[in-house]
Amino acid sequence: MRTLCASTLIGEFFVIGFAGLVAMKDPDLSMSTVWTVSGIAMFLCLVLCGLATRPGGVVMGWALQIGLIASGFVVPTMFFLGVMFAALWWASVHYGRKIDEAKARFAAQADTA
Repeated sequence: MRTLCASTLIGEFFVIGFAGLVAMKDPDLSMSTVWTVSGIAMFLCLVLCGLATRPGGVVMGWALQIGLIASGFVVPTMFFLGVMFAALWWASVHYGRKIDEAKARFAAQADTA
């Protein structure tokens, strides 16, 4: 699960950075506000790469997905990208757990054989 979740989060890291560049063009937003918010979100992506398999890591990842979707109020394209990354997050968690279970089953079979 960790690899799939980390891959999704690294993709989000770059998308958030590019969204920050787009948001800078909004004259109503200061550059410091844009980069403070973007920087915190990008930092969370990196931290969650290591926390995805720990208790609460998946929930924090969902909170990040909701924030990414909500950023669509500033950069409208982020509504679409946020939903796409939320779907990728769900798939990473869902299929990552299945892969982890399958690995555990195969390891148990190898130990008994």
